[in-house]
Amino acid sequence: MIISIASDHRGYQMKLVLIKTLEQNNYVVKDFGTNSEQSVDYPDFAKLVAESVHSKESDYGVLICGSGMGICIPANKVKGIRAVNVLNEKMAEMSRRHNNANIICFGADFVEIQNAVKCLNVFLSTPFDPDERHHRRVDKVNNLL
Repeated sequence: MIISIASDHRGYQMKLVLIKTLEQNNYVVKDFGTNSEQSVDYPDFAKLVAESVHSKESDYGVLICGSGMGICIPANKVKGIRAVNVLNEKMAEMSRRHNNANIICFGADFVEIQNAVKCLNVFLSTPFDPDERHHRRVDKVNNLL
């Protein structure tokens, strides 16, 4: 499975830990930056990951900024992307199970790194619920753009 990941400067340290975790769990990781704690614009990095997931170059994406909200918004501007800002494992599970989310976002200022690792593992291991109502709803979301 291929995972695209990116962060802005505020999420850089968390990104390094998540990359290491993903690689230790035998995921192929595509790192779209940033590569330091020097200030950058999060929409640039959100777009790269979202386009990678949309084109099926990657199976899922991970985005990190200070709040998780800033980087989530531009990702959702890309057709077919369902990015979610996650604070806990239950949110990670339900975002996959009911919403078929394909990008998980974290706020490095609000989510401790070890909690992010747990959430990411739940996100990547939770299947989309086969119930027709969830598919119908996700189809409606996808048709909004």
